[in-house]
Amino acid sequence: MVMAAACGAMTGCGSGSGEPASGSTARATSTRAASAPTGNATAAEVAREARGKVKCPAKVQSSRAKDAPVDDVVGVRPGMTYDEAVNVVLCTHELLVVNPDPSRRFSIQTYGQNLRQGFVARMAKERVQKTSQQILREMQDSAMARGSNRAVRDMSPGESKWYVATMGLPNQERVISAAREEWFEAGRNPTIASVEQALLKKYGNPTKSFNQDQRRRVLLWSYDLRQRLITESSPLYDRCYGTADPDSGTSFSPDCGVVVMAVIGALKDNPQLAESMQVGTMNQAGGYEAITATEQGLQQQEAQRRAKAVEDAAKNSTAPTL
Repeated sequence: MVMAAACGAMTGCGSGSGEPASGSTARATSTRAASAPTGNATAAEVAREARGKVKCPAKVQSSRAKDAPVDDVVGVRPGMTYDEAVNVVLCTHELLVVNPDPSRRFSIQTYGQNLRQGFVARMAKERVQKTSQQILREMQDSAMARGSNRAVRDMSPGESKWYVATMGLPNQERVISAAREEWFEAGRNPTIASVEQALLKKYGNPTKSFNQDQRRRVLLWSYDLRQRLITESSPLYDRCYGTADPDSGTSFSPDCGVVVMAVIGALKDNPQLAESMQVGTMNQAGGYEAITATEQGLQQQEAQRRAKAVEDAAKNSTAPTL
């Protein structure tokens, strides 16, 4: 299994820094980050500062395998280029802002090269200049919540967030998994049954569906390497799982194909209504191959670089003084 841990920025997983998406969107984001906008601003103003020029609807030219199962999450699917995925995600909501996430990296030797291994997308927030006392109070509140094991919700009703993992040689990275979480608007919560029916209409009959607990309904669509839906009689039935949570880690196996997973969360005071929905997609064998091929490609490039350095040294180096 090839695995990637999902880690927060404070846990120190991996090293190095991520590189923002190439293209006009990334350059605009990078330029604005360098200038560090200040002053109060609405969420819409913050989003406009960070998003740059976004063309919608997004254009996707990456090919898709013939007769492949439905494997996209709101248009984002494995095999898309990094920049295509960024554009599609930004076009799903005008307040979404994309940033690279250097804290979530695969355990491969990159030899100092900067691979875009994924990005997060979150809703822009209102920018309010805070006093040092306000900042300290917020830090204390968060610390107290962690100390008491209380969950700290990082989303509000009506918001969504993404995590898209990518892999490939520099500037050739492609999507290997994507996960999106949505919290339904307060007072407009759909029923659990209607959300499940919408998922079944898009993805078809699942490999399995079950209640994880009293508040979570799980659906899983797993396919083998020949793009056949895995059934209960298959030896892969309990082996090919996906990841629906954008904050969770991912693992890839060469034995499984496309896997789509959905988790519907129920309201605490009314378990028949949906509070949230998470949907994730991945191509297990495709992701495994991409990670392996990328590491091998980087290793070959490094070997060539070292050989060239030795060759140059033989021609240009000076003899030691003895």
